[in-house]
Amino acid sequence: MLPYFMLKGGEVSRFVIGGADLMFPGISVAAEGLPSFSAGEPWAVKVPGNPAPIAVGSTTMSSAEALKAGLRGKALRIMHYYRDLLWESVEGHYVPNSGFLEDVVLEDPSFLASNQPSDSSEGATCESDVQQSCVNNENTEGSIDVNGAISDACAASMQNDSENAAKEITTDASDLKSTANVDAAKLDIELLSLSIEDVDSHLDRCLLQALHTTVKDKDLPMPGSTLWSNHVLPCRPSGITLDIKKSSHKKLSKWLQAKTSTGLITVKEDKYKKEAMLISVNRGHPEYLQFKPEKRLVEKVVQAGDSAASESRSQKALEVVEVYKSSVHVNPIFASVGADTGKLYSASEATDIVFKYIEKENLVKQTNKATVVLDATLCDALFKGAIKKGSTYPTEIHKKDLGATFINRMQAHHMVTRGGESVVRKGVLKTVQIMTERRQGNKKVTKVSGLETFLIDPEALASELQKKFACSTTVAELPGKKGLEVLIQGGVIDDVARHLLEQYGIPKRYIEVLDKTRK
Repeated sequence: MLPYFMLKGGEVSRFVIGGADLMFPGISVAAEGLPSFSAGEPWAVKVPGNPAPIAVGSTTMSSAEALKAGLRGKALRIMHYYRDLLWESVEGHYVPNSGFLEDVVLEDPSFLASNQPSDSSEGATCESDVQQSCVNNENTEGSIDVNGAISDACAASMQNDSENAAKEITTDASDLKSTANVDAAKLDIELLSLSIEDVDSHLDRCLLQALHTTVKDKDLPMPGSTLWSNHVLPCRPSGITLDIKKSSHKKLSKWLQAKTSTGLITVKEDKYKKEAMLISVNRGHPEYLQFKPEKRLVEKVVQAGDSAASESRSQKALEVVEVYKSSVHVNPIFASVGADTGKLYSASEATDIVFKYIEKENLVKQTNKATVVLDATLCDALFKGAIKKGSTYPTEIHKKDLGATFINRMQAHHMVTRGGESVVRKGVLKTVQIMTERRQGNKKVTKVSGLETFLIDPEALASELQKKFACSTTVAELPGKKGLEVLIQGGVIDDVARHLLEQYGIPKRYIEVLDKTRK
């Protein structure tokens, strides 16, 4: 099960299931503090008193960065939520429990009635607080119904938390400080009162932004749900909730058909899946040509007093890019389109080259635009030497498989950049190895190697960990290999992995751990 953030109240769920990302002011933080997490981790979202998650997303920053930012800004970039297009595309429209309403998710009465502890019991519970209050007031109030008082007080507390959280989110999204005298009509970004005309206008602008920036012809045909969730929604302005049901079109398919009638795009229904498919984009359409796409800025959440800390973090910022170079297999494709065979290419750039060749040679199958017909040159580039003798070579390939197949025939390289230092190496990126083993009886030692791959100085790391864990550390040469390893006294395998992830930005997939002390 995924870890989850608990909302401050059910009313906050209106923002999330309306399509907005989760902001930190809407999260209920337990008494022991914010849980530990890294940027890019998958987390779920829940409502107090309801065991079922209402959304899933990816964290925008680490817990350490969130605390330094004062728990303000965007916490979770929502990928999937209750009543979104993915939910609507499944037959039956599954509703987890009676707390899931049309535009809000509240507590589940059957869950509250059971004897299970509340989801929010990690901190001081509402019940225990009210019980204490009841005991303190026993002498002055006389005999009272404790259970009734608990129920009423919890309800009032949850309502207040919900209202406060909604106000905090609105304030945070618009970058304004909320006061008792602020008129909601004067907010720069109004989250709840968009008119139908406003929603229609935002939909059109987001579609045009997506068509200019992320929707590529090589990705077509594309399911309408993919266009919406992966391209249109990410283009919405900060703080704006886009809900197709609140537009004049009410349904995604009707909106796409309306744009088809203007000539901007071509949409057809898949006769098997019964889903609208984006077939083509008219990039010569006046509406497309007149639109000027916005340059999206990377979000930065830094408090005024944290500039020095931010600069220190940026110096350690790690960027890992997998790049590819032409090989003898694909050289004819590169030569045909005039591409440099000695240059390094990203995966998307390499894919663009093979699609340029397809366009140049007119290899798209006329009866099925999602299929590419293989001529002799392209067939050799993709399959020569990879097909067993006696087997028949394929005559066509699906567009969605073409890019990966082409890239697999190229030479893999990787480029690692940290601050102003950058290095390119041939082959697949090797992982950092962290291993704990026993020495001299029951003593544990943790060894870390492969640091140089990520431009980390082993000597500097050893010094850091010595202070952090208050233990002895040494640096030694790897036996029979190039490179150094850091030896740390004690079994700190998980702590070291967390330190490399949070302080040096090494993704989890590049950290390999092995605990030899576990039986």
